[in-house]
This record gives sequence, structure tokens and C-alpha cells, in this order.
Amino acid sequence: MDATVLYDLSYGVYAITTWDEGRAVGCIANSVMQITASPMTIAVSVNKDNYTNGCILRSEKFAVSILTEQSNPRIIGAFGFQSAADPAVEKFAEVGQKLVNFLPAVADSCGVITCKLIDSHDCGTHTIFIGEVTGAERFSTAAPMTYSYYHRVIKGKSPKNAPTYQPED
Repeated sequence: MDATVLYDLSYGVYAITTWDEGRAVGCIANSVMQITASPMTIAVSVNKDNYTNGCILRSEKFAVSILTEQSNPRIIGAFGFQSAADPAVEKFAEVGQKLVNFLPAVADSCGVITCKLIDSHDCGTHTIFIGEVTGAERFSTAAPMTYSYYHRVIKGKSPKNAPTYQPED
């Protein structure tokens, strides 16, 4: 089976952020989709091993920053390959931050969608969070980064907690 064909599904690269007792935390996700237009609702899939997962459950809110093809690769490094479970890890230390609807957002992105958590579904290794959109702000008109672009052009790897993680041969 050639599981790399899953890279051809059309999805983006996103920084999912929230709060952990006043500290901005987040992770990289590639599984975000709009569910309904009215009320505007989206779904986000986050690995249960990601520290951000529990923070979303506790705070009951989250933000989705849509990365661009020009977004600084340090964003993916900070949010995709470090854990905020370590209190010394400050994911926004080298990444510009904006506050939108009182939620942390990545400044170097197309924009952000903020949500209040209205439901969650256990999917084994991941939780699907359903959020009602509370706000949206555009930061840039740059092309959004797709997962295909991330693998094909940036030559990026998927962290082990990504839904599309493939062990190296």
C-alpha cells in the first residue's frame, strides 16, 4: 500500500492555538474543515498526545491560524516539533503573535479563525473538536500553505502526532 497518496488530499497547514492558564500554547494540524455556514462551524483534529488537546478541552476555545507558503518555517518547528508540556517551551518566543478575540494567533499567516468549543468526538488517537466560529480576521492575501506544498516544496516531515504521519522507510 502506498500511503503517501494521502498527501494528495487537499488540506492546509494550520497552527491551532489556545491558552494554558495564561500561557499561549498550540500545535500544527492539517485537518481543519468547515462544517456549516450558519451557524458558522468548523472541525479540527488534534492528536490526544499533543498537550494542546487537553488545553482546548479545559479552555473550551481555540484559534486556527492558516499558514501561508511564505510563512516562516520556524512556525512549524515551534508548533509541530516541540511540546508545551515543558513549561520552558514558549511557542511564540520567535513567532509573531496577535490577539484576536482574546485568543493567541500566529501573525505570519493568512489569518485566523477563533472558535468556542461546542462539541468533541473521540477518534482513538485523535479528538475532533467542533467549534462555533466567534471571529475571523485576515492578515495576508498570500497563498495558503497546503499539505502537499509542505511535503513537495519545503520537503517537510510530519511529526509523529500528525494524522498523516508516515514512519521513514
